[in-house]
Amino acid sequence: MSKLPFELFLGLRYTRAKRRNGFISFISLSSMIGIALGVTALITVLSIMNGFQHELRERILGMTAHMTITQEDGKLSHWQDLYQQLKGLEDIQGAAPNILEQGMLTYRGAVKGAAIRGILPDFENEVSDIANKMLLGSLVDLQEGEFSMILGSELAQSLGLSIGDKVTLIAPQGTVTAVGIVPRIKRFNVVGIFRAGMHEYDANLAFIHLSDAQKLFKYDQKVSGLQLKIDDLFRVGEVKQELANHLNQTLYVRDWRQQHINFFKAIEMEKRMMFIVLALIIMVAAFNIVSTMVMVVTDKQADIAVLRTLGATPNSIQWIFMIQGLVIGLLGALFGLLGGVLLALNIDVIVPFIETLLGIQFFPPDVYYISQVPSKIDWHDVYAVAGVAFVLTLLATLYPARKAAKVQPAEALRYE
Repeated sequence: MSKLPFELFLGLRYTRAKRRNGFISFISLSSMIGIALGVTALITVLSIMNGFQHELRERILGMTAHMTITQEDGKLSHWQDLYQQLKGLEDIQGAAPNILEQGMLTYRGAVKGAAIRGILPDFENEVSDIANKMLLGSLVDLQEGEFSMILGSELAQSLGLSIGDKVTLIAPQGTVTAVGIVPRIKRFNVVGIFRAGMHEYDANLAFIHLSDAQKLFKYDQKVSGLQLKIDDLFRVGEVKQELANHLNQTLYVRDWRQQHINFFKAIEMEKRMMFIVLALIIMVAAFNIVSTMVMVVTDKQADIAVLRTLGATPNSIQWIFMIQGLVIGLLGALFGLLGGVLLALNIDVIVPFIETLLGIQFFPPDVYYISQVPSKIDWHDVYAVAGVAFVLTLLATLYPARKAAKVQPAEALRYE
């Protein structure tokens, strides 16, 4: 005798048994394949979206800090003292002062608005990756008092600038004269060009030395804020609380989530909608299980009647057919999980193969900043997909199983 409960034993046996009606077997197989394809597609698409989100987040945070500390008026005084206090904290990986203002750049009749960021090259490496994104020149070429500038690649291209050219910066902080307020104008020498891989930075950002920015924008010895880089960028909430407990002055902290909240919310919304849409594929396959199990119940009415006359309860009959449907669904989900994970892990090989085979390029590097399809598996997504597949399969078995439990032995055996 099998040690398995007879409901489980019969449910598994019915799953393996050959059908008198081959059409039922075909629908069972198609249901299993449908669930597998739905789960594979869902895991792959979510992994690709996670990859794009990770890639964009890395590019954004490669040019800006995780957190920025400032005062109520938007300016921070005595930043050196604050720097020494924060450097001793365990979660703080680096800190650097900066000045962020708007200005107008002109060169040979071309005019372009830009964000001007005053930095200290020796400190900036602690919070950003700008030094590794230089196309021409070096970050150390920004020297105090020399009024030099490093431009984004698209900004330099739009103005027609290259290394050694002199560009004019017009600052909105004007000088009061007898004839009115005159904008502050200063010529800067272009000493470097960077490419961050993000249009927001490449087309709108320029770096100058912090001391030059203080003179031009009338900051005296103040800065816009102190930028911080922490060990774990997802712990900004906890680090904020630690800073509030550690510092004995009123300061304002803004983190990377607040600075780019609309962007990352849009990505999360798109990911959520893709999950719902692709889950419909699994739902369609689950409905196939309903039709399969209804035909199985019709096909096995005589067996059900015999089991009932031998003492099987309606609840036992229900479990037999639920187990049979769950086996079909879970096998499909298992193959789908395996296929989805393998596909997501090898997307960097599969996509170039398809591009070579078809002779096309999905993301040309001259058009898109991200020219390769990134992929990053989030196991929480995998578990969520597996859970959805299981729940839909379970729901699909309920109606046929209840229908089987209601079969009356006398009615089923009347014409046998």
